[in-house]
Amino acid sequence: MKQIKTIILLLLGSTALLQAQELDVNLQIRPRFEYRNGYKTLLAEGQKGTSQISQRSRLGINFKQDDLIVKLTFQNTRTWGDVPPATVADKNGVAVFEAWAQYNFTQKWSARMGRQVLSYDNQRILGEMDWAQQGQSHDALTVTYQTEKQKLDFGGAYNSTAENTFQTPYTVSNYKAMQYAWYHNQFSDALCLSFLALNTGYEYANADAKLLVDYKQTFGSYLTFKNSKIDSNLWFYGQTGKSTDLEVSAWNAAANFNYNVTDAFKAGLGYEFLSGKATNDGSTVIKSFNPIFGTNHGFNGFMDYFYVGNHLNSVGLQDAFIKLNYNVNKWQFGLSPHVFLAAADVVTPLNEKMDSYLGTEIDASFGYNFKKDITVTGGYSQMFGSKTMEFIKNGDANHTNNWAWLMVSVNPRIFSWKK
Repeated sequence: MKQIKTIILLLLGSTALLQAQELDVNLQIRPRFEYRNGYKTLLAEGQKGTSQISQRSRLGINFKQDDLIVKLTFQNTRTWGDVPPATVADKNGVAVFEAWAQYNFTQKWSARMGRQVLSYDNQRILGEMDWAQQGQSHDALTVTYQTEKQKLDFGGAYNSTAENTFQTPYTVSNYKAMQYAWYHNQFSDALCLSFLALNTGYEYANADAKLLVDYKQTFGSYLTFKNSKIDSNLWFYGQTGKSTDLEVSAWNAAANFNYNVTDAFKAGLGYEFLSGKATNDGSTVIKSFNPIFGTNHGFNGFMDYFYVGNHLNSVGLQDAFIKLNYNVNKWQFGLSPHVFLAAADVVTPLNEKMDSYLGTEIDASFGYNFKKDITVTGGYSQMFGSKTMEFIKNGDANHTNNWAWLMVSVNPRIFSWKK
């Protein structure tokens, strides 16, 4: 460690003598075991579940010099055994998760450019997606105005496949261009309100092979009220615009109420509605809401049946749930049952309307702070699907569809220096 510190100090050079500087280097090792037996969709008849261990490894470097802040995060994601022990190259290699520079022009105004996380409010629309080992970050420019009670972020991005010399189709599964604005106001210690407007443009080729960009707008508000006993929130988002020359008209609304029964026990209930399109609806309008860049694993059940790379342009969702949390010493326990229903009619090809009930999921989880920088978390979930779920997702609802996981997070700060 002394040798590492000496090398870093030498690299900083003589500038360390002239300006105030801070340097932090952090490491994360996060392996996770999963048993998947009907995870993300009902297991089909004759199929068997599977198990694997995935791992995230990150190295984060944070540097500050007066009004300049720089962050660089490298990461590798892998599945144990995806390459042989004597491999000469890793399957996924090392990627840059974050690489941004921020300059604080004044105490109120700042700008950040580069690969960065865009995370706002409860991360329903824009989030880090931290559960996924790879996470989620954007190549963007963000400008921030902030006072004691208010904050305004506005930014954007423009993407290309490479440094091209002529027009080339953008083939990455991502937006071609994006702009957004987010405003947050803290009215009091208990009450906060945010507004978000997001404009995403996706490129496509029309019938004449001409490259066009259609823009879809996602906009809405997020309200929170929190005091010593109550923790509640509600939100509403709408979607409009166009996608591959199709009109978009969708919406999402939710309400959550949580109450601290004691210092250790917290109980809550909530309901979320995401609009969908009936299976016999012949119109071309896109009526199914898309959370876009949300941290969707944290919503609608841990088994990821909905909106985690799936259930898009479908019948939507109604999710009614209860949340129970209990903390004692270094332990945290959670239990959350969900009741799922379709938000639009489910009609068979024979014109028979099915029950809107999709199924019930029960999520149980725990966490244990083993020691400083080491946390152990895990859980068990089971889905009790219906015939309507079978129709929507295929698979066998009578099969035992469950999922279990265990994760160890090691997050040490390996170097810290300040002058």
